[in-house]
Amino acid sequence: MNHEIVESFSGLVREKSIDKDILAGIVEDIFGMMVRKKFGPTAKFDVVVNMDKGDIEIYLEREVVEVVEDPVRQIDPATVKKISGEDMDIGEDYVEILPLEDFGRRLITTAKQNFTQRVKEIEKELVFNEYNNSLGEIIVDEVYQIRNNDIMVMHNKTELLLPKSEQIFKERYKKGDTVRAIVKEVRKNATNPTVIISRSAPQFLERLFEIEIPEIYDGIIEIKCIAREPGERAKVAVESHDDRIDAVGACVGMKGVRIHAIVRELNNENIDVINYSDEPAVFIQRALAPAKLKSIQIDHDTKKATVLVDEDQVSLAIGKGGQNIRLASKLSGYDLQLVKESSEYDIDLEEFKEEIGDEILAKFTENGYSTAKAVIDASVAELVRTLDLPQEKVEEIVTLIKTEFEEAEEEDDDESSEQEEEETSQPS
Repeated sequence: MNHEIVESFSGLVREKSIDKDILAGIVEDIFGMMVRKKFGPTAKFDVVVNMDKGDIEIYLEREVVEVVEDPVRQIDPATVKKISGEDMDIGEDYVEILPLEDFGRRLITTAKQNFTQRVKEIEKELVFNEYNNSLGEIIVDEVYQIRNNDIMVMHNKTELLLPKSEQIFKERYKKGDTVRAIVKEVRKNATNPTVIISRSAPQFLERLFEIEIPEIYDGIIEIKCIAREPGERAKVAVESHDDRIDAVGACVGMKGVRIHAIVRELNNENIDVINYSDEPAVFIQRALAPAKLKSIQIDHDTKKATVLVDEDQVSLAIGKGGQNIRLASKLSGYDLQLVKESSEYDIDLEEFKEEIGDEILAKFTENGYSTAKAVIDASVAELVRTLDLPQEKVEEIVTLIKTEFEEAEEEDDDESSEQEEEETSQPS
């Protein structure tokens, strides 16, 4: 019976992949409970389990006394002689091996049930710990069941759930299809833990970049932030920690081979890879590409930005269904308000190239100040902070631009008036 019981326990362990030492501890606890049920809580005993040999031995220890007052902890010499044939002196400890048959089938059946329950509890804890330690990691396995548009995946004998909300909406699955997803969440419940996997989470896109782009995996290029509308479009901001490596070029790859592998995995989701910048104006300008911006007014306290664009750039800035500006807002962390440029007179800042120099002109344009009006409308304090230039220099440039702008605007008004007079004086 010893071998039969241990073998049945070992079978459960092989199936559930539980450590032998953990199993032995459970068996010792359960058989200890059996001894206490049969002999009482004061019994002195020891349970020895050898899982390799398939053996369980239970030892009951009693003191040899002349007059027995507590039969659970004491025994007289005559009884010892009868059981073992040995002569023992008063005061010695008699250790008796208890056959499992003595406990009866009912008690052993109860022990098996307790063991099964304990194994289930350990199994639940092992599953929870395994997947909780794998949060954000990619798993690959086959679909084995579909329930109400939720996908069930069997991974290492554990059922994982890919809910409809975590799927890419355009994708359709059937039994046997291979699914690649990240472990997003592990929930404890009364039965088995629920492991939620996801293909729509931004972290899934991040892991795909790590797989396809060695520079990201090695830490040379860092993904700073991701904004994503699964299955449609995503924007990924990257930064290189090595001046010799172009972050965007490395992510795209030769002829786009690296980014195309990711796009195919995401069912042709469009991915914009842009260079990250610590300067909000520069970053917003890049995030709103391919639209060209006239100027950006930023309120750092409220995390809001007003973006000025030409009329022909409005649709590009907004994107299909507002997608471009939504993703740019998520990526930059600023609430972006788009303002269409009016038909007011303006001058391209390139016209002031000789006066302010190439280096300073580049600073203005890179930060969204590409026209004279954009510079004039901005406060000196904002320009000093954004451009990282001395206040005296900024005031000098603003005065220069403002003077020439006003003179040019007056000339333009005069020309417009003369043209209007000529048109009205012509005979109809």
